[in-house]
Amino acid sequence: MRTYRVVELHGDGISAELSRSVHRLAQALPCRLEFEAVDLSLESRERRGDGVFDEAEALVRRHRVAIKYPTATVDTSPNKILRERCRFAVIHRPVATIPGIESNFKRTIDIDIVRIATGGTYEDAGRRIGLDTAVSLRVIERGPARHAARFAFQLAIQRQGGVVSTSKYTIQRLTDGLFEEACGNVARDFRGVPYRRELFDSLLAGIIMHPERYRVIVCPNEYGDFLSDTACGLIGSVGLGDSSSYAFDDAGQIELAMFDPAGGTAPDIAGRDVANPTAALFALSSLLRHLGEVDSSRALRGAVLGAIAAGERTADIGGSLSTSAFSEAVAARFGAGA
Repeated sequence: MRTYRVVELHGDGISAELSRSVHRLAQALPCRLEFEAVDLSLESRERRGDGVFDEAEALVRRHRVAIKYPTATVDTSPNKILRERCRFAVIHRPVATIPGIESNFKRTIDIDIVRIATGGTYEDAGRRIGLDTAVSLRVIERGPARHAARFAFQLAIQRQGGVVSTSKYTIQRLTDGLFEEACGNVARDFRGVPYRRELFDSLLAGIIMHPERYRVIVCPNEYGDFLSDTACGLIGSVGLGDSSSYAFDDAGQIELAMFDPAGGTAPDIAGRDVANPTAALFALSSLLRHLGEVDSSRALRGAVLGAIAAGERTADIGGSLSTSAFSEAVAARFGAGA
């Protein structure tokens, strides 16, 4: 049995319940995942300060793969700190319609959103100029833009689709213009992959009117943040999406990877065994794919989708199962299909 060491970054709110769900499904795998835990909860961060991030960074660099659960942001964002310390350059958010989940959006959507993990308007909190004016810097770097574009094109080859780069390049001519320039340069290395660029506002309308025209989308930091939550809303819940973060070596190869459910800490339901672990299990599936356990990755995702389609769901998506009961239902389907 193949064994992999995985860093497990615990957080706040429903983190413990999501972790239990992940561990339940990990028990059913034909490979072995050995988890090394780090407590990134607010209490731990307040008690240990930078020391807890020193530990997390050292372990992620040692084992090169991690799964992370939601963390509360108070004064600082743990996600931002991890991105900076581990030099995560690209965030990947797959979003697809899930049969069995009701949504106001009645079309089928199946897109991969590839986002630069740094820069944009998120890089600078800004400053006040006098009483009535505030300003912040917008940062776009060629290196992360190139990594995001190359990741998007490689993903498009796997998915047999095309790539759309999107930004406000007619307005932000220098910053977004640099991003689009980097994407265009990378596109020359993938001439067999359909490629076009669209203005971000036009793309949002296009996804709603003609979702079949979009497969892989690559964009700067904040655009990807907005688009990811919008797309998850279209399929029924922001809590249904998983996220992958990647750092690259000088040769452009993935060096570090972190996988997490994209939702928040949900403190109002923490400890009640009612949280929906779908996104955490999707994150585990993505982690398995990254490790090369492709069959297990597909089987796990299929087991989650099969349970939901059969009406085995948590309350937030129209069912009555607890977190643990849903996990057991998925485990039973995964075991039957393994």
